[in-house]
Amino acid sequence: MTQIDTSKAKAQPPSSPATQLTTKQLTGIITALALAAFLMILNETVLTVALPAIMADLQVTAAAGQWLTTGFLLTMSVVIPTTGFLLQRFSTRSLFIFALLSFLVGLVLAIFAPNFATLLIARIIQAVGTAIVLPLLMTTTLSLVPVHRRGAVMGLNSIVISVGPAIGPTVSGAIVNAFSWHMIFVFMTPLALLILAVGLVFIKLPSTARKLPVDVPSVILSAIAFGFLVYAISSLSGITEHPILTLVYFAIALIGLTLFVFRQIKLTAQGRELLNLMPFTNRNFTLSVLVIMIAMGTLLGTVVLVPILLESGAGLSTLSIGMMLLPGGLVQAFASPIFGRVYDRFGPRPVLIPGAVLLAAGQWLYLFTANAQAELWVFMINHMVFSAGLALLMTGLLSSALATVEPRLYGHGSAIFNTGQQLGGAIGTTIFVTVMTMLADGHLAQGSPLGQALFSGAHTAFLIGTILTTACIALVPFIKIDRRSAAS
Repeated sequence: MTQIDTSKAKAQPPSSPATQLTTKQLTGIITALALAAFLMILNETVLTVALPAIMADLQVTAAAGQWLTTGFLLTMSVVIPTTGFLLQRFSTRSLFIFALLSFLVGLVLAIFAPNFATLLIARIIQAVGTAIVLPLLMTTTLSLVPVHRRGAVMGLNSIVISVGPAIGPTVSGAIVNAFSWHMIFVFMTPLALLILAVGLVFIKLPSTARKLPVDVPSVILSAIAFGFLVYAISSLSGITEHPILTLVYFAIALIGLTLFVFRQIKLTAQGRELLNLMPFTNRNFTLSVLVIMIAMGTLLGTVVLVPILLESGAGLSTLSIGMMLLPGGLVQAFASPIFGRVYDRFGPRPVLIPGAVLLAAGQWLYLFTANAQAELWVFMINHMVFSAGLALLMTGLLSSALATVEPRLYGHGSAIFNTGQQLGGAIGTTIFVTVMTMLADGHLAQGSPLGQALFSGAHTAFLIGTILTTACIALVPFIKIDRRSAAS
């Protein structure tokens, strides 16, 4: 149980309770938020394997179909930076209800979508709810859970963030194989309603929301900066066709980001900032954001690339590919809570260092064993090693990122951390797919078979992932937590 001195209420994050919580209440609150986040983050990658069926059914090209992912990421990148403000302005209960209702509206719209435009709008609405729930989960955990138990709880939370994207293709592959892509959203709808009901029962915290004025120019600059950045990254796949346009997108994003940062620094001195950037002055936080971007980039890049290789390059079914990825998700679900308790007892290094080593080992295995002649079990082993490393890294990073950041900055730190995850995922996916596609096209032009061309292109993509994940091994030892200072 936790108790907060109400005389210091202004120094606490907005979701901090002013009264004691029983273990049952605390468990109910975290469970409702974690389940909501799991379902929503699962939804982020659930269309990966289903995309070919959607393209055929709605008669759209691959370039248009990718907007179901790009539009989702764009929306997330625009909304998440505002959540630091939203967590101060509105109560935890209000934000939870709004996020779940937004997600439900998006699900229902997707179920009955008669055309591609409607489905795209549905995905954007779903992304709004997802963008709010992820920072809400992290901030609430930091505010309510005692320091000596945070590692264990963050271990469970890491299942939400890392296992969801990992098993998304498995779920969609099984559903599309047996039914139609519409059923993906049909199955999610009752689960979302059930989670909403659980949240309504348990999330009853005293509101510490304050009537803060929103800085409209900051919102506009944030949308321009992060929106154009994600769009520019997603446009890299067509840089050979439109190089000038892609550079213009990056220039707009850079200018918008620069203006946004300077404005936040100025407004922070007045207490009117949209996103407080002070957490970046903390070394642990900055390194954690950098490593999480690499981890999420290689995760989503690998999860997107491997199904393309095995389906288009090796001719395997979506169900077989989904089942191959499942053991990796199970490894993450099993390892995360265990190493959360290790973190609570011994700190971050015994979790982060082996996590970085295993993550890099998984990419090295993909680099040397992923070829058209490899058996499916080889890919399964590679993914299990990679997933084990990801489980350890996620658990340690979620706990370490804000462990030494001031409590009043939890909301802003969570917003930055989650923005980093989304940008890392967008960058990783684009790099992996773009590199594979460009090199594969070159091999096809020389007369190579499709499968051989795809695997040749993927080899270079995995080489990039190997370099990045190996760099993480050198970074994570510098993430150090003084247990006494963190506890205070």
